[in-house]
Amino acid sequence: MTPEQPAPRKKIRIGDLLVRRGVITEEQLLHALSMQKKTGAKLGNTLMQLNLVTSQQFHEFLASQLDLPYIDLKHYNYQPDVVRLMPETAARRFRAIALALQNERMLVGLADPTDLHAYDELAKILKRPIDIAVVNEAELLKVLDIVYRRTQEIVSIAEELGEELSQGDSNLDQLLAEADVEDAPVVRLLRSLFEDAIQVGASDIHIEPDEKVLRIRQRIDGILHEQVMKEKRIAPALVSRLKLVCGLDISERRLPQDGRFNIRVKGKSIDIRLSTMPLQYGEAVVMRLLDQSGGILRLEQIGMPPELLDRFHKQLHRPNGLVLVTGPTGSGKTTTLYGALNELNQETKKIITVEDPVEYRLPRINQVQVHPKIGLDFARVLRAGLRQDPDIVMVGEMRDKETSDIALRAAMTGHLVLSTLHTNDSVSTALRLVEMGTEGYVVASSLRAVLAQRLVRRICTSCQKIDTLDAASRNWLESYAGRMKLPLTAAEYMTGGGCPSCNNTGYSGRIGIFELLEIDFELANALRNNDSAAFAELAQQQPGFRSLAENALILALNGVTSMEEVLRIGGQIDETTMAAQKAALNPAPAEPADTTL
Repeated sequence: MTPEQPAPRKKIRIGDLLVRRGVITEEQLLHALSMQKKTGAKLGNTLMQLNLVTSQQFHEFLASQLDLPYIDLKHYNYQPDVVRLMPETAARRFRAIALALQNERMLVGLADPTDLHAYDELAKILKRPIDIAVVNEAELLKVLDIVYRRTQEIVSIAEELGEELSQGDSNLDQLLAEADVEDAPVVRLLRSLFEDAIQVGASDIHIEPDEKVLRIRQRIDGILHEQVMKEKRIAPALVSRLKLVCGLDISERRLPQDGRFNIRVKGKSIDIRLSTMPLQYGEAVVMRLLDQSGGILRLEQIGMPPELLDRFHKQLHRPNGLVLVTGPTGSGKTTTLYGALNELNQETKKIITVEDPVEYRLPRINQVQVHPKIGLDFARVLRAGLRQDPDIVMVGEMRDKETSDIALRAAMTGHLVLSTLHTNDSVSTALRLVEMGTEGYVVASSLRAVLAQRLVRRICTSCQKIDTLDAASRNWLESYAGRMKLPLTAAEYMTGGGCPSCNNTGYSGRIGIFELLEIDFELANALRNNDSAAFAELAQQQPGFRSLAENALILALNGVTSMEEVLRIGGQIDETTMAAQKAALNPAPAEPADTTL
């Protein structure tokens, strides 16, 4: 140890200190120690899992007892270049982060500052004196995932793969033949792509060949982020390798193909849904990433307000009828439906689902994957499923009149039917069913409730600041509040300034907003009479009904999301709702439009 380094901290018994300070009781400590022996987890994590202390309480107390600073990483403006001075393997192994470099001393945040081995090893690795601060382990891991991205690694492997391919066109076949080798460049490149996507929480990966470059884009919190690489020649190798993994025809490059495979990344089981599309400059690939290791979210976890959640629970536990979850692609409909199925999944109920594709496997539930190419479409599976004596039926999507007719009649004959529809709000959903050609009296007799939803981005807590609304935003807010008879408040709205924690976007994560329309006698009567105008007016006047835009405004007032997100949601709803209502009031005499998306 060099003379300028402070003496390492002595090992302490944090449990005894918590008891001495009155944070927990002796009995609670003994219970936590007993559980710790069974799980092998650290005592601090065990105490937090038992809700005896919060994460912030524990780390702040630990810091005060050790006379060390506590740094809240959510609000700390760390420098990625400084963080990367510590190798990623060391940072993850010792749960450590390099925070600042000053006068040749390194400030290091540690989740467990009593770990003497980590202190000594980090001093050797960094080759300089270190000072210790206490940080929250959960926040630390989030920062490490953001900073230690695979961007440079992806570029480096892409260059290596490009050099191999430049030696001759025949190398592609040889490369694919050797692709089972773990250190093959194409395998390492794909592994790095998946690891990077999982670290930043991407839901989709897009591989798109252009005329002179290859674009790799990741959808994070609903927004695409692009990485451009000059090695365009590697695109066929990536696409062919992915086709091989899915068992698709690698020689077919003229037609779209769909496939699926499973991988393990960072200890997580990830299900990949793959779709190829022939473009002008090659084949594009889009992969949807489904994390199977996290399990199915319960309805309580998806962000529904308690009052709305209670009303939705009542609809789910009715003996029969149709409950629809609606919204555009990527609005979280599948998550909500699986949460509902998870709640209804009991040994006394038989549940059959008709899906395209089956995204999550659920025990006890009979899940059927449709295959239109062999004639196994939604309508055919639904007809057969109703002969299997189900109590509950879930139809992945109502795509046409035939499917909707069968589902609605199943709801009339004693079944609870759950399904989705691509509409933009709850009011236009019932009108859409009528537009598809179903008689109004059938919809009125079967439809019980419609839950419309969207996902809005959360403001990053590390860089949130007061938002100064421009004139256009204020005009929209005043206009909307006037139409919806909402009282305007003088509250300050927040936005994100952009920081390393959120990749300078100002947002981190998403939250759902919902509106629930329950079909009562008056609404059902309007449907029976095909009175679309009365239906829309009555829906807005229904007690307890609150629109998507109103719920988004409430989140903005609470500082959860920004007015930018409210305007985005509100603008979409205004345009599509008016168009849907006009179409319902003036239906075309021709056959119903194809609603397949």
